[in-house]
Amino acid sequence: MNFAAIDFETANNKRNSACSVAVVEVKDGQICDSYYALIRPPEMDFSYFNIQIHGIHPEDVKDEPTFAGIWPELRKRLENRIVVAHNAQFDMSVLKYALNEYKLPEPKFNHCCTVSLARKLWPNLENHKLDTVGRYLNIDFKHHDALEDAKTCAAIPIVAGKQLQVENFAELVRELGVAVKPFKC
Repeated sequence: MNFAAIDFETANNKRNSACSVAVVEVKDGQICDSYYALIRPPEMDFSYFNIQIHGIHPEDVKDEPTFAGIWPELRKRLENRIVVAHNAQFDMSVLKYALNEYKLPEPKFNHCCTVSLARKLWPNLENHKLDTVGRYLNIDFKHHDALEDAKTCAAIPIVAGKQLQVENFAELVRELGVAVKPFKC
């Protein structure tokens, strides 16, 4: 079970406003490495609503690198992997907008949504939001902290693989009938 889990937080409702990112790397079904970075968005326009969700303020990121500055390290952690995200459509769109904003090269990787995995595996949950799934898996975490969210997201395929007794990610998605898609800008 080898993959990476990613989570972004944004400064406002614009998808190019990433203000933090985390990637957790899983090898042989165990979290083996993690990466976290604060990001200075292209515009220092933080919405009150987003600040209330993640607790990141403009002064927290004013001296941090832009997305272009963290991209070399982030790209190494995504390239040629399966990347999971909880509500992958959101995180993949944040990545696309950030890459387009800075005219950065498109990485090569495939992605999968852990919401889809959770819905297939645990259909009786009241909903499949990350905090709900995390509670179901007995994970105590600070929701909307990118690193903690990425770790909780990573736990979903790890637990699913054990529950279904599959040996790798390809078997897991085949067993559940969940899509794995190539990342495209």
